Amino acid sequence: MAVTVPERVLRQYYRFSLYNSPFEAHDDGCAIDLYPEGERAPSPVAGEVLETKAVRAPPKAYAAEADYLILVDTGDYVARLLHVKPGVDAGDRVAVGDDLGELVRAGFFAPWVPNHVHLGFRNEGANPYRAAGSLPVEAGVNVEGLAWDGTGTVTEAGETWARLDSPTHPAPGERFVGLAAGGGVLDGGLPHYEWGGLLGDDGGIARLAGQRVGVADGRTVAWDDLAVVANGDPVTGVALFCSRDEAGVKLVGEDVDLAVGERVEVTVSRGGA
Repeated sequence: MAVTVPERVLRQYYRFSLYNSPFEAHDDGCAIDLYPEGERAPSPVAGEVLETKAVRAPPKAYAAEADYLILVDTGDYVARLLHVKPGVDAGDRVAVGDDLGELVRAGFFAPWVPNHVHLGFRNEGANPYRAAGSLPVEAGVNVEGLAWDGTGTVTEAGETWARLDSPTHPAPGERFVGLAAGGGVLDGGLPHYEWGGLLGDDGGIARLAGQRVGVADGRTVAWDDLAVVANGDPVTGVALFCSRDEAGVKLVGEDVDLAVGERVEVTVSRGGA
């Protein structure tokens, strides 16, 4: 049985993703990453804080030494929240939107991933410290699919990423959008994470910029053997998510070398070439 995160909760965040992660908690969309503005974490759940604790994360030069786990009893499930340095204690009661603490840049992130809140759910009585076996999560909002022809101009760039101006969000702030793929919207890291998602559709072939990129079993996509190339140079992949403020494609990888203002043509090839 899936746990639905309602639209009123999702609107606290400028972006969400069920599949854009390499970690098993996101297998089959059994967790959701929520991206708030600023450095603080508004709570996506209401209930009693059961425990807060520091947890070990993979060591990364760009990441904090410790990550944190916050457990909240919602009355129906135990919510598991990560990547927030707690500003709450066991026994506190929180409402949706309350400040949970400061966002943490964790070693679980790839270098191109912004700070966010990881949210998953366990049944009462299940081991709350384990990620595996968490319940599937549904985003309780309609996401509009946007077509993309594989081109765009770089509007922002960092050491490991570049954002294009295409496709254009039709109504920033009003509704969530993502890249269209058949009858749904693509979610995940293509192809750098093993699985992706086809949200709003139930099975079928997933396509990006006219190219088949995988096949969905339910909403979970097994990517084909793919290579992503930008202006003739390989990049790690495309970050796919649902956004309410911006829709431009994000290219990621330590091999991304694109300058602001540069016109880009992206191709996705099957067979890893």
